[in-house]
Amino acid sequence: MAVSPLGAARLRRRLTVEEAAARARMEVDQVKSLEENCMYRFGSNADALAAALVYATALGISEREARQIAGFPVASRLVETWSLRRSMAICAFLAAAAALTWFGFRPEFGSESPAAAAPAASQTPADPTAALPDPWDIQVDVYNGTGAGNAAASMANRVAGLAYQIGKVGNAKRDDYTKTLVYYPPGGAEIGARLAKQLGVGTAALPGGDDPNRLVVIVGG
Repeated sequence: MAVSPLGAARLRRRLTVEEAAARARMEVDQVKSLEENCMYRFGSNADALAAALVYATALGISEREARQIAGFPVASRLVETWSLRRSMAICAFLAAAAALTWFGFRPEFGSESPAAAAPAASQTPADPTAALPDPWDIQVDVYNGTGAGNAAASMANRVAGLAYQIGKVGNAKRDDYTKTLVYYPPGGAEIGARLAKQLGVGTAALPGGDDPNRLVVIVGG
């Protein structure tokens, strides 16, 4: 598994996860969530960003290091003189923003799973005039239907970034899904089509579903 930007910063300082957590006055599980790309565990993007800011500040990430993490040009010398407090605040923000961006768009790793039949994607378009419930009123369960590691967590991060509630996150009963689909219950075709459009995937009916505000995303190969 690739090392996250914050994890790499910790390793350069030769700190264990426990030592870094103590320095940041955070729980070990919170530090692991930041370094394992599981931002959805914090409940919201605001909470995840706040935790990343605290952690980056505790690691003492410099402005130069923050700019390198963010992929910005690094000058040979500082053009202006900054106060220590202002420099640390900017460095922490840049590092946290770069980490969140990396978490959200990091490609998934793993081998291609065996081909298998999957439910046909629905081509029913959503009615643009329909009044749909807000994303935060909709629960989305995310399952990994491939043999690739971390696929469900990565997709859960993407869905959480769209302001949806995250329900269950885990592995599907099969690991041979060939397509990523949004499954909707009876009465949930419109909200399913909206999420599918946001993710750039197809939709399919969810047999036996009884909650119109609950969707399921199964990640396929």
